[in-house]
Amino acid sequence: MAELYRFGVSMPAKLLEEFDRYIERRHYTNRSEAIRDLIREKLVEEEWRESNEEVIGTITYVYDHHKRELADRLMDIQHDHYQEIISTQHVHLDHDRCLEVVIVKGKAENIKELSDKIKSLKGIIHCQLAMTTTGKKLV
Repeated sequence: MAELYRFGVSMPAKLLEEFDRYIERRHYTNRSEAIRDLIREKLVEEEWRESNEEVIGTITYVYDHHKRELADRLMDIQHDHYQEIISTQHVHLDHDRCLEVVIVKGKAENIKELSDKIKSLKGIIHCQLAMTTTGKKLV
C-alpha cells in the first residue's frame, strides 16, 4: 500500500457544511475518501485535456435502429476507429431503440473525435463519453 500523508485544509464553515452534505449524499465514510476522489477526478480531467498519454473510457449511445442507413454509418465509423475500440456491447431496448457501449483506449483527441462523429449522426438519441484513466499515475 502507498504511504499516506496528512495535511490540513482551511475553508469557510458554509463550504465545509456543503461538503459534508455532499459526503453524506455520496455515501462516503469520511472526508479523506471524498477529497481523494475529487482530486483523482480533476487529475483524470487534466489527463484528457492536456496529456498525450493513453486514456480509456466508454462511449454510450442510444439510437433509433429504424433510422435509414444509421447502422451502416455507425459500423463505418467504428471501422475507421478500430485502433481505439477495444469492445462493443449492443442491447435491444425495445422495438425501436438500441443501446451501444463502446469501450475505447487511445489518445484523448482520437477518442473525442470518435465520440463526436457518433453524436452528430441523425438518429442518435443520446450519446455520452465517459472519460477515465488507465490509473498509472493515480496509484
